[in-house]
Amino acid sequence: MSGAKNNNGKLFVISAPSGAGKTTLVREIMSADPSLQFSVSYTTRPQRHNEAEGEAYHFVSKEVFAGMLADGDFLEHAEVFDNDYGTSRHSVKELLASGSNVLLEIDWQGAEQVRRNMPECETIFILPPSVTVLEKRLRGRATDSDDVIARRMADSLADLGHWANFNYAVINDELAQAVGALQTIIAGNGGAHKTTADSIKDAAKQLLN
Repeated sequence: MSGAKNNNGKLFVISAPSGAGKTTLVREIMSADPSLQFSVSYTTRPQRHNEAEGEAYHFVSKEVFAGMLADGDFLEHAEVFDNDYGTSRHSVKELLASGSNVLLEIDWQGAEQVRRNMPECETIFILPPSVTVLEKRLRGRATDSDDVIARRMADSLADLGHWANFNYAVINDELAQAVGALQTIIAGNGGAHKTTADSIKDAAKQLLN
């Protein structure tokens, strides 16, 4: 029985403020390691023109989402920017049982719920290199109005305050380095990126001041 348990994969929860670049990082590490599995979240957010159903998200109506929530289908769920997001409990457990390492890309609220439900998971927070870069990335999307960008910026700055609740933190300044840091963490050698490391604490302090 213990051997079967050891064959289970590991769940890695990746969170970040909007604009920190976590989606790009996840795409890169998934491309570099096909053995990794990505848990696709459900959302009531409107589908953008460049998004395919079932890739970044499963897009559902608020009525469908509410029904899934009532049935206990979600490992975690949260409301962000007036839209609902949730992760299928069954899908994650099925992937882990198959022996696959699983990546879950969600906000900090969802990460807290996953920690409570699956305390053995590893949590990773993506930090932008500066507030200026964060705003530039938000504006670079060219999909939102100035009012929406201002709201996202304010919420992103608030979200940054939760970084210390995670096991690891990665500063997304240079893409290749950030990808390498994530790969090191997934391989079990990410000590330098623990949120208790002095270098990480110093970088976060500079960012938040």
